[in-house]
Amino acid sequence: MKSAFTLLLLLVAACCFAQLPKPDDISTSKGPLRIQPLNHATLALTWNGKTIYADPYQGPKTFEGIAKPDLILITDIHPDHFDTKTMDGLDLTHVVIVAPQAVADKMSDALKAKTTVVANGQTIEKMGISITGVPMYNLPESADAKHTKGRGNGYVLKMGGKTVYLSGDTAGIPEMRSLKGIDVAFVCMNLPYTMDVKEAASAVLDFKPKIVYPYHYRGTDGLSDTAEFKKLVNAGSKSVDVRLRDWYTIK
Repeated sequence: MKSAFTLLLLLVAACCFAQLPKPDDISTSKGPLRIQPLNHATLALTWNGKTIYADPYQGPKTFEGIAKPDLILITDIHPDHFDTKTMDGLDLTHVVIVAPQAVADKMSDALKAKTTVVANGQTIEKMGISITGVPMYNLPESADAKHTKGRGNGYVLKMGGKTVYLSGDTAGIPEMRSLKGIDVAFVCMNLPYTMDVKEAASAVLDFKPKIVYPYHYRGTDGLSDTAEFKKLVNAGSKSVDVRLRDWYTIK
């Protein structure tokens, strides 16, 4: 009876683990960059012995089976990006947090002590990783937009000769369209918060990353049509590797 119960627990655990999309490995000059899609705008990157979390969300359970973070990137103040309950539940003993000023202003003193503030256009280096804050905002610009220019950060990361772009919550802004040399991009698409599939595809076709993952694609009307995004991008450029993953398996 005990062995049957143990088997049941293992099957349940395996089922839960199977919910996560399979990670991808990208070759760099310092070993593989492992990409693990997780949930909405949340992902984990592992490189050169370091683990990076982006926008931790929906509780510590999101990161089960993943090493504790060395570096956390936060893009914006909204709770699907700066989730204080999730942050409080993580092991942050040796972590470095990178965030825009607007996020730091909402942090506890304990989190602030671990945080380096980065503004749009500013570049810092942490753990051998170059980190540049890039604009993310809605178009047309307005004072009451959900995302105003200068408040949040997208990020461009350079590590081991590869360049990774995290869009954060943004429209297809000129600063995105003019990016160069992006190896891996994570691009949002969810109305009314960011942009629709057509605008996202148009922006991607302007900066042509080698690999692009549509992420952050749940809006008020459900999930965006990422298959249509892939179709539009590849109709314009067969060279862009559009990787569709299920970012909404973790409940």
